Amino acid sequence: MKRIIFSALASLAITAPAMAQTHAITNGRVVTNTSAGIIENGTVLLRDGNIVAVGSDVAIPDDASVHDADGGWITPGLFASVTQLGLIEVALESSTSDSGADDSNFSVALDVADSFNPSGTYLPTTRIEGVTRAAIFPSTGLNLFAGTGGLANTSGANNSLFADGQFVFAQLGQSGAATAGGSRAAAWAFLEAAFTDARGYPGRYSGDHQGDALDRYDAAALLPVVRGQIPLVMYVDRATDIRRALRFAEENAPVQLIIMGGAEAWMVADELAEARVPVLIDPIRNLPSSFDSIGSTLESPARLHSAGVVVGYTTQSADGYFNARLLPQHAGNAVAHGVPWDAAFRAITLTPAEIYGMGDQYGALANGYVGDVVVWDGDPLEVTTSAVSVFIDGEETAMESRQTRLADRYRNITDEQPFAYRR
Repeated sequence: MKRIIFSALASLAITAPAMAQTHAITNGRVVTNTSAGIIENGTVLLRDGNIVAVGSDVAIPDDASVHDADGGWITPGLFASVTQLGLIEVALESSTSDSGADDSNFSVALDVADSFNPSGTYLPTTRIEGVTRAAIFPSTGLNLFAGTGGLANTSGANNSLFADGQFVFAQLGQSGAATAGGSRAAAWAFLEAAFTDARGYPGRYSGDHQGDALDRYDAAALLPVVRGQIPLVMYVDRATDIRRALRFAEENAPVQLIIMGGAEAWMVADELAEARVPVLIDPIRNLPSSFDSIGSTLESPARLHSAGVVVGYTTQSADGYFNARLLPQHAGNAVAHGVPWDAAFRAITLTPAEIYGMGDQYGALANGYVGDVVVWDGDPLEVTTSAVSVFIDGEETAMESRQTRLADRYRNITDEQPFAYRR
């Protein structure tokens, strides 16, 4: 009996909550992303990982660790809406890349959760630039479906991929046409057949029967999309392809559609707004990279915003596996071409969180939100501004990366040792 009691007590000790961790970030220009707007000389109070108070007259508990923003900006952590962080280390070295599986027989069933590396080199370099959350995308392989994506924080912790199975990514347009056999008609036929397979799962796969487009594993993975439980992120650039995507979503309700790429989305902005389909675009895509994106323009974000389209910003043109850290610069370019500052900042914080169904947890500074907070030494959309402190889940993170450590190491080299022995 004593052994049983001891085991129970040990179990309680392991599962008991940690002592309260309280941080007060004070003396800053607080960008709330809520109806409270911007609070001058404000304070954000964090306890046990969450925001518990925001304002200009917040009472600071005696047990709080106080962080003086010194007149800088205090904002929600940035949310990178399209990345391949933790999937690729060196793009040209296949052994370091788990973003796609060109030779696999599976597609939708491929889940980034099984490949994501929280110790990836580019997570710290992204974090110290103010990005605290990111959507992790697979790359296409066997067919137009790339697989299933997830959401991660940039802390580097073992549990930093905090939500898997959040969306399915498919590439239509020119790339999808090539994968499906050579034409857009083939790509859309494959997509329709894949949805039919998923709707028929598991019945049509009884015995040795297979689907028209997908095997049983891929059909099972696509079923939550067909049922409208998770979104389908579809990469398309050309205006005609976007219109076809909208028709596909209408005909396959209750599917949730998200458009990624969207170089010519501004041409169909009114239809996108009416259908309430969000778009993930790169504000600095200007020159066409293919015949699908001839209509690229730096004014695209402003035109979509004016039409009422829900827009999240990406760093597509800068590469998503190591340059998601440039997100504020891309948002700043949107402001330079007509987007209001608050809308552009929202497009890299709260709006991506809302698009992925997490808008009640991330992207704003308000009571009950997760404590992802960044302190900046100036306007975060200015290229000369730097992040001073980054909090993830209410805890301050290290402002260092492999690059900063290398800089520190070689900055302090002395000539006391022979060259070969210098560290």
